[in-house]
Amino acid sequence: MVDAPEIAVSRWFNTNEPLTLSALRGRPVLLHAFQMLCPGCVGHGTPQTQRAFELFKQSDLQVIGLHTVFEHHEAMTPVSLEAFIHEYRLSFPIGVDEAGEGTPIPVTMQRYGMQGTPTSILIGRDGSVVHHGFGQQSDMALGAIIAAELAGHR
Repeated sequence: MVDAPEIAVSRWFNTNEPLTLSALRGRPVLLHAFQMLCPGCVGHGTPQTQRAFELFKQSDLQVIGLHTVFEHHEAMTPVSLEAFIHEYRLSFPIGVDEAGEGTPIPVTMQRYGMQGTPTSILIGRDGSVVHHGFGQQSDMALGAIIAAELAGHR
């Protein structure tokens, strides 16, 4: 198992306090990386993450959205993201992945070696990466992985 790198966030939405993986240690974390101009994210990834947030609300799962912009930087501003969050009624905490230095690839995206968006990463209670999925994943498969981690069965 690989320890999950810390997330690097420049701005937060839907939370009063910044979230860190170190502060969340002991709780499973579903980290969903998306771009608001990514068709797979809009059509599947972010709605799936919202459903997971609502379904597991009574558990200690922490859902975090990560707007990780690696293309079309000029179009995907925090103001645009705020409108997107409102329009799609996303209620889970969402952070903006910190811009990479000298590269279009944001910091957290680099740290996790993400191939693109949507990407769903489940971080276990022990801080290790339990699941790293790129592209569309079935609700059943992702839900089963989350449920197994919540139950302590992996």
